[in-house]
Amino acid sequence: MAEHQEVPGRALIVGAGIAGLAAALRLGRSGWDVLVVEKAPGPRGGGYVVNFSGVGYEAAGRLGILPDLERAEQPTPELVYVDESGRRVAALPPEAHAALVGGASVTLLRGDLEAALHRALSDRARLRFGTTVTRLDQDDDGVDVGFSDGTDGRFDLVVGADGLHSQVRAAVFGPEERFRADLGHAVISCLLPEPPRAARLDAAQSVGVGLVGRGVGITPTADGRCAAFFAFRTDDVERDLREGPVPTLRRVYGDLGWVVPDLLTAVAKEDSIYFDRICQIRMERWHQGRVVLLGDSAWCVSLFAGSGSSLAVGGAELLGDVLDRHHGDPSGALAAWEAEFRPLVLSRQREALRATAMFVAPNATALWLRTMAFRLSGSRPVRWAGRRFFGNNRRAAASS
Repeated sequence: MAEHQEVPGRALIVGAGIAGLAAALRLGRSGWDVLVVEKAPGPRGGGYVVNFSGVGYEAAGRLGILPDLERAEQPTPELVYVDESGRRVAALPPEAHAALVGGASVTLLRGDLEAALHRALSDRARLRFGTTVTRLDQDDDGVDVGFSDGTDGRFDLVVGADGLHSQVRAAVFGPEERFRADLGHAVISCLLPEPPRAARLDAAQSVGVGLVGRGVGITPTADGRCAAFFAFRTDDVERDLREGPVPTLRRVYGDLGWVVPDLLTAVAKEDSIYFDRICQIRMERWHQGRVVLLGDSAWCVSLFAGSGSSLAVGGAELLGDVLDRHHGDPSGALAAWEAEFRPLVLSRQREALRATAMFVAPNATALWLRTMAFRLSGSRPVRWAGRRFFGNNRRAAASS
């Protein structure tokens, strides 16, 4: 007779980003024996500024990490739009931004969210850095996995939380190109030691340069650093990625003046630069047998949605809840989890498509309309319209 199993099972989580760490925390709390593998050599820091709200904010409260996130909170800045010479042309006040977000939220660096999850994880999971998955073979009872360090193991559940370019998705569902929908834009972001002097920023102000087809954002952090953000339209993202971030920045933004030359010089000195296409992952299903995708691996709503971190944490927490409800039936749990969470993800993906012009204006008319909207953003009618435009999905997330 088989020995009684005291834990729900053995879970492998591939990826130690926000989705993977949140899943490890939630499953660990339910007693799963959790192993997390991550290809990076160690925890990552920095990253861009995120507004963490909705389903993720609610989940963070239940997971017990919300006080830690609030301690890392960055001030909600006034978003100032300037022209190419640095002349102020419009602004979105903090209170108007809060109206657009809707409900409770916290603004913080993406790396601070990951760090909070790391601290909360404690001994609830084992983390193995510098390791990738080389083999996935599943049957009705479990998944046999081989790792790049030569070891292997058998697991009752595998969670692919390894991001946009997921190895788990490729191994189980097929190549990335089958599911990726490019949005015709690319993003480059970097955390700099200090803001460029010409920007004249303080902790309560963030600057966006209003351009057609190109966006530049500068946000100071509470510790005196500066998050730099570049998003631009591209007709050949493969060429851009091959070229690399620094040459691409110089080609796309090299004709601009004011603060941009200083930004390009500063970014070129940094080792940690995020550079990738802006896209969505669109799949008919996120699970197969005992393997499930989570976060950007499954849906990647894109940064235009502004909800990636929130969906990652909210989805991870719900996954643990549903596994608890379907104890002993991982496959059934995954189907139930997906049916419950998919409508919210699809609404965020649609929202991202509507919001694209807010990040990168496609033409002069769109740029003018955005400028006018920000100029009027402090008025009650515009705040009401913003809540109507964004708020329905935010309230749906909070009640999930």
